[in-house]
Amino acid sequence: MSALLPVYRPAEPVFVAGRGAYLIAEDGREYLDFASGIGVNALGYGDADIARAIVAAAETGLIHTSNLYRTRPAAELAADLVCLSFADAVFFCNSGAEANEGAFKFARRWARQIAQDKIEIVALEGSFHGRLFGSLAATDRPAFRAPFEPLMPGVRFVPPGDVDALRAAVSRERTAAIIAEPVQGEGGVRPLDAEYLRALRRVADEVEALLIFDEVQCGLGRTGRLFAYEESGVVPDLLTLAKPLAGGLPMGAVLLSARVAAAIQPGDHATTFGGGPFVASVARAVVRRISDPGFLADVRRKGERVRAALTALVGRGGVEEVRGRGLMWGIQLAAPAAPVVGRALEAGLLVITAGERVVRLLPPLSIPDADLERGLEILAEVLA
Repeated sequence: MSALLPVYRPAEPVFVAGRGAYLIAEDGREYLDFASGIGVNALGYGDADIARAIVAAAETGLIHTSNLYRTRPAAELAADLVCLSFADAVFFCNSGAEANEGAFKFARRWARQIAQDKIEIVALEGSFHGRLFGSLAATDRPAFRAPFEPLMPGVRFVPPGDVDALRAAVSRERTAAIIAEPVQGEGGVRPLDAEYLRALRRVADEVEALLIFDEVQCGLGRTGRLFAYEESGVVPDLLTLAKPLAGGLPMGAVLLSARVAAAIQPGDHATTFGGGPFVASVARAVVRRISDPGFLADVRRKGERVRAALTALVGRGGVEEVRGRGLMWGIQLAAPAAPVVGRALEAGLLVITAGERVVRLLPPLSIPDADLERGLEILAEVLA
């Protein structure tokens, strides 16, 4: 019996190594990974750039110092992200949930300059922002929330796409921020319409609230753009990142506009490990690689191949609809998705779910064409 706390139901087999887009089990069998550690391993396994960055960072002997002292890697990584985005400042943490918790704190700190009771967060139905008390409060998963209530107060949910419901939920006196995933991940891989994203920006401005985009899963190249918000042209006030940021090492980030950053004072928020020199050094290598225009163009090209292959499956094998962008896709089924995930595993392909009836695909962004085609062929076979 494992000493690990049983909060997961890990599937067999036991993996002991990885190479490219493959995980290798202890019996030697190789599995093509179309899940990427839930979007974390954007550069696959055994990537040479990540390996070199790890070795170089380890050789300095500077794994951790705490944020009481200055180190160069975090400052340089922050400068990289500011240069690549709308942001003027960056806060580093250790996960996506932590990033969203930080964004909520920063939003409330900013909003209380306007009114003391301006604390509410408006989130979307189908959202997933994490499992800490604040991030869980803004996550539309009643089964996840119920055992731990009461959670952070002051969160309202509205259906995505319904601008009238959004307007009814916000007010100049109460609302600190609106949070949305440009592509909902756990909610079924549902891209939000560009016009709706523009409405979120417009309504936030009307009530003097901030707009937070959670790109923990859909950001950093996953949609074929470095940041998912770029496709719509809608610029948020805060952006949260994590999953692929440090190549599998734990790291999250909150990107802030100048007006939000100006409201934050020393002591308002903190982290022991966030932005440590070792992890930040590796993250710089990841960001440098993913932000390359040629790399992103290749993700978009591969995404169109996935779109074509999945669209051809609609109406067959219980496939009702396919949704996604870049290399982030959901296959909506007429029946539960778990049996399909199981059959894919037996066939040597790793996929995951996004809700009861959605098969989710998150292959490495660097996946070679031949491996992408093989995975799509296996998927078509198990869905037949």
